Amino acid sequence: MSPRAGSAGNRPKKPDTLAFVESPVQLLNVLEWAHTRNPRTEEGTAPAPGAGLTLVVLSPTDPMTRGQLRRMAELARDEGYEVRWEEARGGTAAPFHTIGGLVPLLRRARRIVMGDPFSRYVQLLLTITGARDLVVVDDGTATMEFVAQLGRGERLVRWHRRGGRPGARDVLFAPVSASARRRLTPTGHRSVEVFSSMPIDSAPDGVRVTPNDFAWTRARFGPPRITKSADLVGTSLVETGVVDPERYLAAVRSLAAAHGATRYFAHRRESPEKLRRLAGETGLEIVRPDLPLELIARRGPIGRTILSFPSTVVHTLPLALAGTDVRVAVCDIDPSWLTENASPRAEGFLSGVTGTAKDVHRLTAVAHTAPA
Repeated sequence: MSPRAGSAGNRPKKPDTLAFVESPVQLLNVLEWAHTRNPRTEEGTAPAPGAGLTLVVLSPTDPMTRGQLRRMAELARDEGYEVRWEEARGGTAAPFHTIGGLVPLLRRARRIVMGDPFSRYVQLLLTITGARDLVVVDDGTATMEFVAQLGRGERLVRWHRRGGRPGARDVLFAPVSASARRRLTPTGHRSVEVFSSMPIDSAPDGVRVTPNDFAWTRARFGPPRITKSADLVGTSLVETGVVDPERYLAAVRSLAAAHGATRYFAHRRESPEKLRRLAGETGLEIVRPDLPLELIARRGPIGRTILSFPSTVVHTLPLALAGTDVRVAVCDIDPSWLTENASPRAEGFLSGVTGTAKDVHRLTAVAHTAPA
């Protein structure tokens, strides 16, 4: 069945809300946001399935991400929402076809929900819409940086990008990015909401912050069966050039041995080569989840202890697993692990991710692990 199959007959002609997602976690958080607007009744059914929300998946090319997005799209359809799958990166002409097909919807929508305000695709779409209500849902820890940059009036740049002069593409896209930043700044005629499970203590004037406590996930799945062993959560910090691969491998090996971890839940962006080496040198079972980890953990089985490096899950898993006996533990990134290409902001940002996490245990046992 194609991603759009089975949905054309009941497609709303004028969706009240358009949501643009490019990752499984973004789609999950749109479902969480929609749940807070349209909670289930005590009988477990939503009073108005769909509620005028159309989810637009701007599909990436990465196979793991696409697979998880397809599964999340199925869950969204099960909840009664319309899902429109766009092969947004399927060739040179794909962006033109995608944007051209979305223009009528963009011009009619009253509200735009987005999972990644740093996305050039999303920033371009924002220049087309006249929607007066804008909502940013979590795209992981990047949400913290987005709020901070918006408050400081800075250009929107992902935290792991190395400092310095913008590249040629950045310069060419600068007017669009600046326009998107202005549209994401609240005015008397335009509201901006950030729906987040991240610790956002202060937001720019006029930005409304709504907490995400994963109520939909907890209502839909679980409680999980809990095993006696530990599970380790992988990170893509090596792939983004932030952490040295040898240091990372040594840290995983030490954590697994110290805590009796048996499984390694791979991040969807981790390279197959790195994962093969991890399996061979640590003995861990490599698990490539077909859904975001919050749903995997809530469905179970899951280890009694979940070990993680600084990442979004140290904030989200305690919420998704609230009421269970699962312990989430986080291991800090030692500064010596950072590569010479890491952004100057990397150390402080990662430290802040760990330091602001609630209901997690801090681990320092491998803080100065050296390569084997």
